[in-house]
This record gives sequence, structure tokens and C-alpha cells, in this order.
Amino acid sequence: MRAMVLKTPRSALTLEDLPEPQPGEGQVLLSIAACGVCRTDLHVVDGELPKPNLPLVVGHQIVGVVKAVGPGVQAPAVGARVGVPWMAFMCGHCEQCRAGRQNLCVNALFTGYTVDGGYADMTVARADACLALPDSYTDTQVAPLLCAGLIGYRALRFTGEAKRLGLYGFGSSAHIITQVARFQGRRVFAFTRAADTGAQDFARSLGAEWAGDALKPAPEPLDAAIIFAPAGELVPAALRAVGPGGVVVCAGIHMSDIPSFPYSILWEERVLRSVANLTRADGIDFMALAPQVPVRTEVEVFPLEEANEALAKLRHGEIRGAAVLSLTSA
Repeated sequence: MRAMVLKTPRSALTLEDLPEPQPGEGQVLLSIAACGVCRTDLHVVDGELPKPNLPLVVGHQIVGVVKAVGPGVQAPAVGARVGVPWMAFMCGHCEQCRAGRQNLCVNALFTGYTVDGGYADMTVARADACLALPDSYTDTQVAPLLCAGLIGYRALRFTGEAKRLGLYGFGSSAHIITQVARFQGRRVFAFTRAADTGAQDFARSLGAEWAGDALKPAPEPLDAAIIFAPAGELVPAALRAVGPGGVVVCAGIHMSDIPSFPYSILWEERVLRSVANLTRADGIDFMALAPQVPVRTEVEVFPLEEANEALAKLRHGEIRGAAVLSLTSA
């Protein structure tokens, strides 16, 4: 099979021919149709996440068809289309898992980071990590829902009943969550780099009522904000934008250092929190909700061998919506 392989951090992926993997106990073999390109992939490739399992096939927004199943697998069946997200394995036995916080499992494995992912023709995955996908989406359209959508949705849930919602960084996650938030009756305010008028126009086209400079004041006090961009300087900006009792959620797995800020912008019971990974319940709930909205993903499609080009465009903020690798001719 073909695979784009990361040999060392901060290097280009190389196209290689690898042996077809074989499913072990509790695993399925997938023929991959598409794989979303996520900013977390950039963090892995750029050496910002420690100790990737090298050499590594990155990618964790995998859409594929079950080609074979290993011992002990009852479902999904051969021929089923499934998605594989970031969480590749949760032990179910540690203190976090027993408390219902499987996303914080101390023995977790991660797709495209500690186990091989989806920048390839095939992969193996735990059967219990696979998610059923809505039939109404094509392979390339549904791929971004598996991380940009799922992590965005988990972050959105932590904003509670917030009506005035700020989204900082308008990329793959924000373009999905804007649609969900509007469906829920929330007002959306989009914050981008000052000069990124294209992203601001994109946000308004999806229902944001205002879009502007992320480092400038909001047009009115917000109830909550979600920070998708990995820029620590946005944390004080978002805290200043939310009113008393407001919530600021950091949705990325990596962020540059947060500068010091005065206690006064955290006071009045403002909340600053992070979101880590996802639970299986998050996946099931969001895959049921997305078609109801309906969420429409805007994707730029690349063939497998152009994965480096897709990552470069993402790195430089040149992707509108989401980048997706297509492993089929369709």
C-alpha cells in the first residue's frame, strides 16, 4: 500500500510502499477513501507534540470501508463505511475511564500520533474506536467532522447556554461550529487576523453576524468564546471579550505560551478551560446532529501524494474550510 510517512520531526512526509497491515484482536482493516488534514497533524509534523511513534503515518480524520475484521470483532461488518477519529484506544479501566472521562484515559493511544493513521491506502483500527457515519455525506465532506467537528462540538458544549459566542480563528472547526451554533439559535462573532478579510467574509457567509480583528474589542460583551487558533495571545483577548460569568474554551491540543494577564480580566467568575480529546458519546451525538443542521463542510481536496502541499497551505492559512486527502478517483 502507499503511505505518506513521517521519518523525523520537522521533515517532509515521504511517499513509500508499505506492507498491507493485518487486523489483530479487536481490530478492523480499512480501505481508506479519505482523510482530513488537521492542524494537529501539523503539530505532529512540526515537532510541537512530543514523542510521536516514528516512523509514522499521520492523519486522524479517516473515512474508510471495512475490508477485513480481526478475531473477536462483531461490528462493524465487512463492507461498512466508518470513521476513525483521534482517540484510537481507551482502556476502560483507569480512574478517568471509570469516571466517564474516557477522553482523559491515562493509557490512551492516538490515531496518527502513537499509532499509524490515515495518510495511506489502508490502516487498521480498533473496532470500538470506529464511528458510524451519516449516509448523506460524501467521503471527503464527512472527513472534517471527525476532528474539526468533534472537538469543536465538545468545546461548544462547554459554553453551556451562551447566546453570544465568539470564535477565535476561523478554520476547519469554526466553519463547522458556526453552523451548529446558528442552528441552536446562538449569535456568532468571528475573530480572525486583522488582514484576513477572506476568512471574515467566509464567516459572515455562514451566519456570523460580525467578523473582525481578534486582538480588538468585541462589538458587545460575549457570553462565551472558543479559541481554535493555537495562539496564546488570544487568551487574554478572549477573556477581555467575555462578560462576567463568561467562559473561554481553548480547543486546541497545542498552543503557544499564554502571556501573563491581570487578574481583573479573569475576575467576576469568568472561566478559562481547555478541551482534551473526545469521548465515544461525543462522536455518536455529533454524527447524529450534523445531518440535522445540516452541517455543510467546505473542503479543498488533494491526492495522497500531495499531502505535503496540503499541510503547507494549512500552515500558511491558505485553506478555506478544510483540507482533505482523497484516496479514490471520485
